[in-house]
Amino acid sequence: MPKYGLVGKRLGHSFSKHYFEEKFQKEGLDHTFENFELSDIEEIQGVFSTPDLVGFSVTIPYKEAIIPFLDSLSEEAIAIGAVNCVALVDGQKTGYNTDAFGFHQMIKPFLTNEHERAIILGTGGASKAVAYVLKKIGLDVLWISRNPNKEKEFAYDAINEHMLRACKVIVNCTPVGTFPNITDSLPFPFQYLTDKHLCIDLIYNPEETVFLRESRLHGATTLNGLSMLKEQANKAWEIWNK
Repeated sequence: MPKYGLVGKRLGHSFSKHYFEEKFQKEGLDHTFENFELSDIEEIQGVFSTPDLVGFSVTIPYKEAIIPFLDSLSEEAIAIGAVNCVALVDGQKTGYNTDAFGFHQMIKPFLTNEHERAIILGTGGASKAVAYVLKKIGLDVLWISRNPNKEKEFAYDAINEHMLRACKVIVNCTPVGTFPNITDSLPFPFQYLTDKHLCIDLIYNPEETVFLRESRLHGATTLNGLSMLKEQANKAWEIWNK
């Protein structure tokens, strides 16, 4: 019986298992889906030896850490430097990035000519896919980090009115505010947001994080990560079954 799964550290918040099990049921497929919670990426070797495993998705915090354990990467995964989808074919483990596809599909209908520059909150694996897409579209990108140490990286207390006047797209790529810690929020000057801003949170559980609620209350258009999840999951399914 073909098996699929999700690899991460804590997966209680994830909808992937439910999403794929519902898909299997609707399509009459005799497949299974398993959550693999790993306390350390070294445990991935045990996942690889799971009988009948065809492929799995990868989530926080292992999108970059898993790369050394793979045999090859798609061109896009190489360009992004992060993997969220792994296919197993004849013992070969290949890493892909479907986050980029999912994010692009999600934001396409919402971009306007006001959107020339973007701020990405966080510098992990998801932020790399988001930056890849935004740059490809033609947006200039700044990163906000707790420990800024690269070009175009700034601390949270550096976000000011001038920066938000210039950057009309803000994307939260951190896990801050994810269920069950739904009252947590990033330090952000919401008072400088306007109706020209597009604020996106890749979190989809809860449906509206504190970051999205405050952004909405200050006039911004807001999007959560649910449609991205579905788009990237369907792309992963295509890869696993091609």
